[in-house]
Amino acid sequence: MPDQKHTAPQPHAPGPVAAVAGPDTAPRPVPATVSATHPQRRHWAILVSFLLFVLIPIALTVWYLYARAADQYASTVGFSVRSEEASSAIELLGGISALSSSSSLDADILYEFLQSQELVAALDAQLDLRAIWSRADPDTDPIFAYHAPGTIEDLVRYWDRMVRIYYDGGTGLLELRVLAFDPDDARLIAQAIFRESSAMINELSAIAREDALSYARDELEQARDRLAEARVAIAEWRNLNQTVDPTADTQGQMGLVTNLQAQLAEALIELDLLRETTRENDPRLAQAERLITVIENRITAERAILGATGSGEAFADLVGEYERLVVDLEFAEQSYTASLSTFYVATNDAQRQSRYLAAHIGPTQAESAEYPDRPMLIGLTAMFLVLAWSVMVLIAYSLRDRR
Repeated sequence: MPDQKHTAPQPHAPGPVAAVAGPDTAPRPVPATVSATHPQRRHWAILVSFLLFVLIPIALTVWYLYARAADQYASTVGFSVRSEEASSAIELLGGISALSSSSSLDADILYEFLQSQELVAALDAQLDLRAIWSRADPDTDPIFAYHAPGTIEDLVRYWDRMVRIYYDGGTGLLELRVLAFDPDDARLIAQAIFRESSAMINELSAIAREDALSYARDELEQARDRLAEARVAIAEWRNLNQTVDPTADTQGQMGLVTNLQAQLAEALIELDLLRETTRENDPRLAQAERLITVIENRITAERAILGATGSGEAFADLVGEYERLVVDLEFAEQSYTASLSTFYVATNDAQRQSRYLAAHIGPTQAESAEYPDRPMLIGLTAMFLVLAWSVMVLIAYSLRDRR
């Protein structure tokens, strides 16, 4: 019997089979799983929208920048506010601090001044900014040219476009990039900005010096008045009490009392010796006793003089009042000396320029037009348009899927 081979049935694989071959069957084709696609209406809509909202605007931007936009020339100027910190001999001798303020605050003020309408109006009056920035025909280049004459507010807004300010608050350095349609005009505007900024800083410095000088002058006048009043008060006291220095009188009076006390002690000792060596009726005893009585009376009288004056006022109160007047006089003299030193310092500071504007980059002269930056503007425009178009397409598909 011939060998029979039993083949186990094979599981059918999912999906279509390419062809089934056998001894009695012919291969048959398997139908395609995905039908052929054809562009639909939404695909054409996306393509048309890309053309309308991306390609055409980019083409118009390129055409305008290279065919219509006027060339702009840049002039750069950089400066900072410097403060003079040198001290005079009076300041070093008296330990008086400098009167100038920090330059960082001046740089902040200058930064605001560079964006102010006051500066724009001043430069327009000097240079006629409207005419300078209207050299590019507004009909040919309506985007970058200035439309004269316009109001001062229009000019200030255009100033922010043509004058770029870069300020480093840490170092106080200011750098300006001034644009114009002619290189000479750009440099002329940069020079005028530096000149007006320097004048403004000088004015601030002059105001600060005048304030310091006025304050020192007022202090000196007040100190002089206090000194004069103290001297008049002590002179009137001396005339009223008929004494120049009651403390000196007190010292002399106390010296006299001390001398009398020493004499009294000697007389008492002599009296004790006489009582031990003589009889009771010795006339020397009576004489010694009279001497002791006279000395005691004199001590009492001198102490009475120290206790009260002729007007009945206590002498100690008189000395206390005099000492108060002397203290007032000394304080007035010291205040006057300090005020006089401060006034001299303020006067010396007013004679020198404590703040000034130092330029680390002078107004430059352009040889080629660098603005408008056409490649950058085209790139930014293309990026923005592509992003906006992509968002618009995604929103359209999102709304379609929600139906």
